Order: sequence, then C-alpha cells, then structure tokens
Amino acid sequence: MNPNFWDEPEESQKILQQIKNLQRKIEEYETLVQEYEDIQALIEIVMEEQARDLLPDVKEGVSSFISNYEALRIATLLSGEYDQNNAILTLHAGAGGTEACDWAGMLLRMYMRWAEQKGYQIETLDYLAGEEAGVKSVTIQINGENAYGYLKAEKGVHRLVRISPFDSSGRRHTSFVSCDVLPEINDDIDIEIPLDEMKIDTYRSSGAGGQHVNTTDSAVRITHLPTNIVVQCQNERSQHKNKDRAINMLKAKLFELRQQEQMEKLQGIRGDVKEIGWGSQIRSYVFHPYNMVKDHRTNAEVGNVHGVMDGNLDTFINAYLIWLNQA
Repeated sequence: MNPNFWDEPEESQKILQQIKNLQRKIEEYETLVQEYEDIQALIEIVMEEQARDLLPDVKEGVSSFISNYEALRIATLLSGEYDQNNAILTLHAGAGGTEACDWAGMLLRMYMRWAEQKGYQIETLDYLAGEEAGVKSVTIQINGENAYGYLKAEKGVHRLVRISPFDSSGRRHTSFVSCDVLPEINDDIDIEIPLDEMKIDTYRSSGAGGQHVNTTDSAVRITHLPTNIVVQCQNERSQHKNKDRAINMLKAKLFELRQQEQMEKLQGIRGDVKEIGWGSQIRSYVFHPYNMVKDHRTNAEVGNVHGVMDGNLDTFINAYLIWLNQA
C-alpha cells in the first residue's frame, strides 16, 4: 500500500466506502438468516400449539423474507466491471413534438422517484427545457452503490400511448423518448483523448434544471470529432469543473463504444439505443385504451402504470438482470 495512502482523500474515501458496502452486505445476509430462523420458530409454535391466530404473522413473515431474499439474490447478478458505479442517465425526446417532451419530463420524474426510494443522490448535469412543456433533453447523475448495475436495464427507447392533454380533439398519441445510461468512470480509465480530437464550446446554461444548475457562461459542450459523440455539462459553477466532468462522460461513452465493438465481433449486442421512433422501443407504457407497462425484451408486465410512473421499476429491472444473465 502506498505509504501516503491516507493523505489521498479520494483514494481513502473510496476504500472506506467499499468496506462500508461489504459490511452492509454481511449485515443484510445475517438479517436474512435471522428472518428465516424466526419464521421457522413461529411455524413450529403454530404446529405444536395449533395457534391459528399466529397464521397472519407467519404469512407476513414469509412474504417479507421472500421479498428480501429476492432483492439480495438479484444484487448478486450485478457482477459487471462497473455495475457498482454511479450512473449517468440521459433522456432525449424523440418523435412526438411537445407530447414527447412532456413524456421525457414524466420519465425524468419516474427515475428520480426510483432513485429517492433507493436512497440514492441525484445531480442534474445538463438540462434543455421543451418549448411548451417537459424537457427536450436532460442528463442526471444518480449516485449510490450499484446505481449503474440496476439502471443499465433502462437503456433504450421508451414508448408512451395516451390521450394527449395537448390535443384539443382528445385523440390518442404515441410518443418516444430515448434513455442512455453510462457508468461514472473516474480519470483512471484507460482511454486517452488527444486534444485535437475534441471541439470544446462554452455556453450559457438553460435554467429550469433545478437550483444547482448555474446561469453563467461556464457550461461546456465537447464534440468528439472522430465519432461525432457530443457530451455537455452545466451543473458546476466552474467552467474547469464542467470541462472535467464532460471529459469523463466522453470517456465513458468511448469506453462503451469500445465494449460494443468487441461484443459485436463475438456475439452481437443487446440493449443498444436505436432510432427514437416506431419499432425500436424496449418498453411500452399504455395509458389508453387500457393500463399496462410491458417490457418487450423480457415480456415482464405491470398493470399499475401509475405505480410504475411513481418509480416502482424493480419488476422490470429484476426481470432484465435475470434475462441478461440467462443469455
């Protein structure tokens, strides 16, 4: 170990966080074992003493145990190199105009609700409001253990079917929004980007992204000339910090591109972002003429569309992780 290790705050904080995460996993396992033993003891009491009044407690205990067991089991499927990292999630409104921008705003709220339920922290990195409603594009960073491992299930095109509140004739509309998810990758990633391959522009941030989005000319947009990949950040008040974060986002995108190229050579790739329109959606959210959310990769379905929009995404995320590990 580096003798100056404890003088390096970022490194020491990273190790301490890893220790804390491992301790939490041990505690979760021990709690699960204790739950199992308590249920067994309660069942024995019911059987020996014919204590039927305890049956509701047994059912409740079994239900809780199964739920906690499934959550722990799903977490073991997160074995990817960057699954434990924070996630950078970007939404882009596609076909549908104002309706699509509103749909992007609805998805943003859904992901923020999900993150809040998980106890994750949310940062707005970039925000471009829609002309009449919602957002044209937004990038947020969700900070917490396994954030990327879970949210990688959301990468793709999301389709909305509903009676549009923006249509005075009350007609049904279909809208599309693309969701891109990347792991937050630190400076130690093995990707070098020559300065002559980057076009760096500064601009004034576009408000409406929350109180932490600044209103100075410190926002930064970087275009990677060989691939035409564009990233931007306006969260920090310092232009230098926005540039650093944007470069890390670009590194993450280039790393993902490299991984995709390798996978395509071997066996093809799943979950890539396609054209934002018909025939490319990974999931459909139907508000009319019936209520249902269906994932087209795993066939997972939920009838409570409003519950899903309130952040109850675990059914789809868990189904995707199981599907991915069976492939």
